[in-house]
Amino acid sequence: MQRRSLLKNLALTVGGLVSLPAWATGWSPDSLGAVSTLAPDDETLLGEIVETFIPETTTPGAKSLKIHQFAMRMIRDCYDQTAQATLQQGLALTEATAGQTINKSFGSGNAAERMAILTSLSASADSAGKAFVDLIKRLTIQGYMNSEFYLVNVEKFNMAPGFYHGCVPVAKLAVTGGK
Repeated sequence: MQRRSLLKNLALTVGGLVSLPAWATGWSPDSLGAVSTLAPDDETLLGEIVETFIPETTTPGAKSLKIHQFAMRMIRDCYDQTAQATLQQGLALTEATAGQTINKSFGSGNAAERMAILTSLSASADSAGKAFVDLIKRLTIQGYMNSEFYLVNVEKFNMAPGFYHGCVPVAKLAVTGGK
């Protein structure tokens, strides 16, 4: 009986390995589609919020570095259900506050109006607004500081620190300081 199940599992494994290259050809990150749990409008709103925290100047902003997708992925994969609910409530609260404050959507406001809305949310008595702004601000900073652009261009990240100096006497390295 074990021999039959072993042969069956072996046949399934070989069949899967044979069909895998045919399945995996021609895919790209774009063809996989959105991996977001948010509606497209909410994803756009989150992109505008992170762009308010780190706007595009001479350097790329948070939206162009896709920090909002980083924040969504972190909340979806690493945080509990309360953080996911905070994200949903915070996005709705941001739009509602924008409608009351500037009589238009958050995305159509200018930078000063957007920052005023986020400041009022973080200073409000409503704990959901403060928790949302704190969460998104923290994830925006974390995502930006860990982005390839920041690490390569600002921090001058070097994948393999130190240099190899072959065939150089040790005494010469000690005198020149390794240069």
